[in-house]
Amino acid sequence: MTPENTFTKSTGTYSNKGNPVYIIALTLVATLGGLLFGYDTAVVNGAEKSLVELFITKILNPANHDYTIKLISQYKLLMALCIYLVILVVSGQIIRLLGFKKGGLFSGGLVLIVTIWAVHFLGKSIPTEGSALQGTADIIKGFVIASALIGCIIGGALAGFISKSLGRRNGLIIAAVAFFISAIGAWKPESFNIFGTLPVFSFFFYRIIGGIGVGIASMISPMYIAEIAPAESRGKLVSFNQFAIIFGMQVIYFVNYFIAKQGNDIWLVNEGWRWMFLSGAIPAGLFLILLLFVPETPRYLVMKGKEDKALKVLNKISGTNSAPAILEEIKGTLHEKSAPWLSFGFLVIFIGILLSVFQQFVGINVVLYYAGNIFRNMGASTNSSLLQTILVGSVNLIFTVVAIVTVDKFGRKPLMIIGALGMAVSMISLGLAFYTHNEGMMALIFMLSYTAFFAMSWGPVTWVLLSEIFPNSVRGAMSIAVSAQWIANWLVSLTFPIMNDNHWLTSLFNHGFSYWIYGVMGILAALFVWKLVPETKGKTLEEIEKIWKK
Repeated sequence: MTPENTFTKSTGTYSNKGNPVYIIALTLVATLGGLLFGYDTAVVNGAEKSLVELFITKILNPANHDYTIKLISQYKLLMALCIYLVILVVSGQIIRLLGFKKGGLFSGGLVLIVTIWAVHFLGKSIPTEGSALQGTADIIKGFVIASALIGCIIGGALAGFISKSLGRRNGLIIAAVAFFISAIGAWKPESFNIFGTLPVFSFFFYRIIGGIGVGIASMISPMYIAEIAPAESRGKLVSFNQFAIIFGMQVIYFVNYFIAKQGNDIWLVNEGWRWMFLSGAIPAGLFLILLLFVPETPRYLVMKGKEDKALKVLNKISGTNSAPAILEEIKGTLHEKSAPWLSFGFLVIFIGILLSVFQQFVGINVVLYYAGNIFRNMGASTNSSLLQTILVGSVNLIFTVVAIVTVDKFGRKPLMIIGALGMAVSMISLGLAFYTHNEGMMALIFMLSYTAFFAMSWGPVTWVLLSEIFPNSVRGAMSIAVSAQWIANWLVSLTFPIMNDNHWLTSLFNHGFSYWIYGVMGILAALFVWKLVPETKGKTLEEIEKIWKK
């Protein structure tokens, strides 16, 4: 064996890098899942105003009484169904955590509470005028705009099963198909309405399908990269996925802006927004085609007893001399056994959940989904608001790179605490700008500073911490944190229009109230990291595991 192919036992790495072009090509294909993650979740930003005007605000016109009754009735049924789906996901995680006996009892209590709520909710009379109708319209707006997140919760919950049963590559293929179907269906929800609902809820269902793709890709894309990458370059290659998510958001911001410039506001309401969603079919189709030419990961192939195929992939990745030893190492890791999720106590799971929840409760997806709405509240036109959204996306992209470069130099905790406090100051200041009717340049600066602080801290670093703090034997418990993150994302996206468009709150605070809430969450997030989250910089996974054993 030549020196350049020697296996280094002390580090578990191989100096032979195999075919770097092949490795990078596989990584780029997998990161298309991350790009579509960002693309699909941010596309609604440019279409939000048009969707509301076309499908929802018409219920405020007394002449549309029949439409109002039908829209609100279908919304109530779908809201109850979505709550049950969320409870189903939560119950599954609780049972996995506490066991069938204790977890089943707790989950049964949750189902009973939701059932009581559903009976009361469905039995309430439908408002047909006044502030009650306006409030309902605001709730439906948040419900429709955040519809993809229901799919994200479902996809995230299914991703573990799919990756284990069908494979990493096939899981990504399923995600690509979901992205493609969603793009086509959301383009013409009236024409592809197979659900028997109003067109707005046909759109809702297609967005859920896209969300399922996002949920699957959010877990399997980085998993595929990690399993296909050589050990010495795994961290850098996996970090490309986070960059791809932000890059996907930036791409769709540009696409939305250029589509909006093709016509006036009336055209945008009737037709323009449709092309924003349809544009997603191009990267989704490309992703699907390219996946047909990439291999399954060696680890999964070994799991399925296909060692010959695994060796062929490893030969290309690590070279023919190193591949057999790597194959033996993979076979050895398959004997590792999973432990009960509470083997290291509840604290590690609690910290994982709160990291995920605070990442959303600081309000980032309000910026990503409703940036155009926020800038219009500042007085910008539709085109100007979309152009300003591109600026937000550029700041997000640049400071994500800053985080990737500095996280191993400065540590996780300093970045998270500084980021949380910076976001808190920015959000409180943004709320004050609205409250004092100074919605011009200062408000834009606060929005950009908030985005910068998030991108350099809680955006990428949360995922770094989640991947590090869970010991190998209970790594599956990370799915609780991921599920909590999507649920928190949904709650924030659902409630922002309720707070931001409420007449009473607007008359008192002029759109500033919700930003103060997010600012307070930033302060709480900083305190949480300071008091409970351990610093993992420079520690091996085994050293981090010892923290929980104490």
